[in-house]
Amino acid sequence: MSQYQASQSPPPLRHPVPTHPAYIPEPPSTPASPQGYQRFSSSPGPGGPIPPLTQQQFPTHQPHQQPHLHPQAHQPDFTAWGIDGATAQLGMQLGSSAVAAGQEYVQKNLGTIFPSTYLKHHFNVSNSYVIHKLRLVLFPWTHKPWSRRVRRTEHGLSEWQPPRDDINSPDLYIPVMAIVTYVLLVALQSGLELRFRPQILGESASRALLVVFLDFAFVKLGCYILGIQGSSQVIDLVAYGGYKFVGVILTVTAGFLGLQGPLWILVFIYFFLANAFFLLRSLRSVVLPDPSISISTNPNATTSVSPPSAVCQIVYMAALVRI
Repeated sequence: MSQYQASQSPPPLRHPVPTHPAYIPEPPSTPASPQGYQRFSSSPGPGGPIPPLTQQQFPTHQPHQQPHLHPQAHQPDFTAWGIDGATAQLGMQLGSSAVAAGQEYVQKNLGTIFPSTYLKHHFNVSNSYVIHKLRLVLFPWTHKPWSRRVRRTEHGLSEWQPPRDDINSPDLYIPVMAIVTYVLLVALQSGLELRFRPQILGESASRALLVVFLDFAFVKLGCYILGIQGSSQVIDLVAYGGYKFVGVILTVTAGFLGLQGPLWILVFIYFFLANAFFLLRSLRSVVLPDPSISISTNPNATTSVSPPSAVCQIVYMAALVRI
């Protein structure tokens, strides 16, 4: 009987679970209700209070909304300098026009003398070329051959190979670096002798450029008398006129290290002879600037221009080493 009563015990009491009525989402904010104000029309849901709705979740319709404009580029404020905006814009336009006119003038007048294509050609060097070229300038006695290499372009024209590919091709890298080194070396020696002044930099640079110009003018005059013309002749002559500074630098360095008297004179004479021999062999490509022309076309051209130019090197180098 007791077992029957245990099995027939009433079920446990269950407390009713309160249910919340469905809640209505908050409508988008209106001008009458401030942003972030939350109003419940019923009890919040089981997940807690509803976060405030933003305008991004429920975009409002604005019939007269203007299209989005990209911000303009930042313009400098010229009013801080006491300049009117229109006046500043006019000045900027005039400045850009002046720069464009200057570039056009330089390209029109100097572009024919120093074409950019030839300048790039003469600066197309490598480390191996610079080392071998310096050795050739200082020890030219056993170098062979001296003829420059020729290559064919896509249009079938003949042109000289760049210095990177031809040791006999003149370049502008070594002359430019040699002139800068010469100016700095002169300033260094003047400083060690306690007679340095800032004008020495300008004076030594002017002297170096004057020597290069005189050398160029002398050879150019000889080519003009002989009727020799070439498009790359100007840059080639400037390049060959700058190689003398390699010997000048070493001569000045010898005096800087203490060599005096006959030893210093022997060093100067050696570098003069090396530079003169180098020019005698190398000026053939300048006298005959067209690769398709052979030496038999004008056999007296080389012998008429090269020896006087080589002899004049002793005057140029003597003027440079006197610092």
